[in-house]
Amino acid sequence: MYELYTIVGRVGRDAESRFTPAGQQVTSFSVAVSEEYTKDGQKIKKTKWIRVSSWGKSAEIHNQYVKKGMLVLVAGKLNGDDQGNPRTYEVNGTTKASFEMTAQNVQFLSRVEGSTNESVSPQDEDPPF
Repeated sequence: MYELYTIVGRVGRDAESRFTPAGQQVTSFSVAVSEEYTKDGQKIKKTKWIRVSSWGKSAEIHNQYVKKGMLVLVAGKLNGDDQGNPRTYEVNGTTKASFEMTAQNVQFLSRVEGSTNESVSPQDEDPPF
């Protein structure tokens, strides 16, 4: 049994699908989860990017409907390294880390048009992958 994690955030890019050699569809998209707080009188905003993948019939639906800027709720398994930490990789000699989830459920909380939630806005910055 594994723990189910839930995140709410904005999609950073349109969903992209591919197929495994066995013919199973997998769809990937990124979600920005932001927090804002005030420290020493200054407003601080931090954004974490989470890579989300879905499989099978869900992958078909997500590929069709998940678009950049949408507000979504994702429930699923958090994937990490052997110690449970974010996965690390290298880009041009620099070590980076990413959070990854395998979606069990994705709820569409808004459409791209008319979206007004200001607390999470990946349009301001591109996902790191």
